[in-house]
Amino acid sequence: MTTQPPLAVRMKGITKRFANVVANDRVDLEVRAGEVHALLGENGAGKSTLMSILSGLYRPDAGEIAIHGKAVDIRSPRQAIELGIGMVHQHFKLVDMHTVAENVTLGLSQPRFLLNLPQTERAIERLSSRYGLQVHPRARIWQLSVGEQQRVEILKMLYRGVDILILDEPTAVLTPQEAIELFETLRHMASEGRSVIFISHKLDEVMSIADRITVLRGGKVVATRDKAGTDKPELARLMVGREVLFALDKGTFNPGEAVLEVHDVNALSDRGVPALEDVSLRIRAGEILGIAGVAGNGQRELAEVITGLRKAKSGRVLIHGKDMTNHSPRQVIDERVSHVPEDRLGVGLIPNLPVTDNTILKGYDRTPLSRGPFLDETFIRSFVQKLIKAFDIATPSPDIPIKLLSGGNLQKTLLAREISVSPKLMVAVHPTRGLDVGATESVQRILLKQRDEGLAILLISEDLDELLALSDRIAVMNCGKIMGVVDAADADISEIGLMMAGERQCAV
Repeated sequence: MTTQPPLAVRMKGITKRFANVVANDRVDLEVRAGEVHALLGENGAGKSTLMSILSGLYRPDAGEIAIHGKAVDIRSPRQAIELGIGMVHQHFKLVDMHTVAENVTLGLSQPRFLLNLPQTERAIERLSSRYGLQVHPRARIWQLSVGEQQRVEILKMLYRGVDILILDEPTAVLTPQEAIELFETLRHMASEGRSVIFISHKLDEVMSIADRITVLRGGKVVATRDKAGTDKPELARLMVGREVLFALDKGTFNPGEAVLEVHDVNALSDRGVPALEDVSLRIRAGEILGIAGVAGNGQRELAEVITGLRKAKSGRVLIHGKDMTNHSPRQVIDERVSHVPEDRLGVGLIPNLPVTDNTILKGYDRTPLSRGPFLDETFIRSFVQKLIKAFDIATPSPDIPIKLLSGGNLQKTLLAREISVSPKLMVAVHPTRGLDVGATESVQRILLKQRDEGLAILLISEDLDELLALSDRIAVMNCGKIMGVVDAADADISEIGLMMAGERQCAV
């Protein structure tokens, strides 16, 4: 008879309510020492709330928690850290104006009076190298991409030496090779007796890394499975309550005239160093051009140059043959360009405004949303309700601040707004990041439908499976340069991985 490892975490009967919404309904969760435990569920299923309770951000309304067999009352994130529990949240907890090193040490009780930054920076560099989480310790957070900021959050937890590590979508910004390296690191941590709770919507990842898997739906646990006793179709069915298609039917590729042309564009990063070097590409109507690359290699800057958020030093950006280089975002929008930015709360949405106001930001100043200088409140409410229904946005009311929605529902609101204005070009940066498998399928279907109706789409993603499933062609970026362009139908993941690592290929 095999002896089971001792329990590192035992959560029993956890209940948490927010007003009339029950986020966790008598949830039981057991995580063993030395295991990687995956937590799956749709947006709003209660995963993040449950882990926020474990990490001290929230307190449960009912239930008990035991850590290493000892009952605890976790009242704060600091106390959770002292218990060896650390969480990398979906929305980062970083101070933008501080450096990476300052953020990593922020909140630590030692050193109390004299901070030895060079020593801290050296420690961060060692951790960065060991775990494949490259980031400059003296860079300021506002200068980093979203992916690089996530690496800082992971480094914060590693620096604190936690033995129960909660990771929310940690591989969203890694290449396949880097994801494999991270998995090896997590397996090594588990072999040393640490516990890893791994939240992911990527079922391939879960089946690759997890020892056991707990599925939540509607705030309740519906199943806990050993990896050896389940498969992707069952997990998807448990998550969403229906069968999920893993292979979408991509229609025939019938491109039209060029919608976007980028010629030899150069641009600087926020740190004043080259971010784009002689970038050229073209997207036609009815085409999805995917951009592959590790976070921080110029993808964000490319999207911002095209949409008017960043100045190009040289080169040209043409939309429908019209030179829009260094035009304002408003002028670019008027050319029927939609933008789904990677930072949905910081750039795409206004956190304190209600769902309704965020949904109409693109067209509030024109009919039918307004009549002359006045908003048409009756039409707006009907318009927003239709979008909420069409995009399956889970919100208690369209009048609540949008920052109270889950990450997936934030993304669906953003997509609904950008598609509702009937664009000719969409720049979509990580449009399915943080979404569960059901919502991801829905968003991907929407993008393919828009492409079939003639929309030109620039799709930036670090998820190669997504790029291969949706794109007609894939361009690979490294250090701000286009390393090559391949037809998605004939693409080889190993070849793309080499280009992501800096090996240039011939363009097609």
